[in-house]
Amino acid sequence: MLARILLVFEVNCLLFQEHLACFFPGTLALGVLHGLDPSHLNLAENLTKTCYKMYEKSEVRLAPEAVSFGTQSYHQDFQFILAVAQNVLRPETVESLFYMYLATQDEKYRQWGWQIFKAFEKHSRVEGGYAGISSVLAKTPSHIDKMESFFLAETLKYLYLLFSDSQDVLSIRHFVFNTEAHLLPIHDS
Repeated sequence: MLARILLVFEVNCLLFQEHLACFFPGTLALGVLHGLDPSHLNLAENLTKTCYKMYEKSEVRLAPEAVSFGTQSYHQDFQFILAVAQNVLRPETVESLFYMYLATQDEKYRQWGWQIFKAFEKHSRVEGGYAGISSVLAKTPSHIDKMESFFLAETLKYLYLLFSDSQDVLSIRHFVFNTEAHLLPIHDS
């Protein structure tokens, strides 16, 4: 129930989720790594899968800013909301993939991260950097003339950590990331 309150908003009788909510599965996984009841990992796995599906079901394999659920037919899981079909290179899903991989060691999270990275390379890479795209519904999307700073500071950092031997790079037992992916030490009490 808590996840529904945090992740899904009822808007004109539509079930609606923003990409920004995709940080929550990683928070649950991090909590399990630090002693939260392991039963929370099942919820985190299901929420992470939902966030990844936002990427997988789009035309260019990049997630939109928001989706609604099951609004067209019984068989359709997602409907992309046209007003927010753009992708601005957000980090929340890859952050959750990183924490889910650490918590489970399940290679599917690295595979999903690789698919997301390849989509960024194919559709968002421009001369001098990366750019958001105007619509994940277009086969050949146009670019937004902007690269958000969080793409370098967070999205690429979490992808790097996902593919690295993370325990050799940093220990999440001794450090935690703030909401902008800056490392903060965990002090013993």
